[in-house]
Amino acid sequence: MELCQHLTEARTEDPPARTPQGCEECLAIGARWVHLRRCLSCGHIGCCDSSPNRHATGHATEIGHPVIASFEPGESWRWCYVDNVMG
Repeated sequence: MELCQHLTEARTEDPPARTPQGCEECLAIGARWVHLRRCLSCGHIGCCDSSPNRHATGHATEIGHPVIASFEPGESWRWCYVDNVMG
């Protein structure tokens, strides 16, 4: 299976994590999250779609950064919002 262009062009090295202890927006408003995702364009840390506020998806939609990676220990998958594929 061929990966989408966004996944193949996404950073292979980790972008700097700006707030590794949790979702940036949830920490700012005192909300909770379920799992964390890292934007592979800028390093933004946001909460997953199972979290009440879905900040990772919000970041991708608002800013236009297409690929996130799991920021959970032991997980190494990536997701492209544009093509709706996992890599």
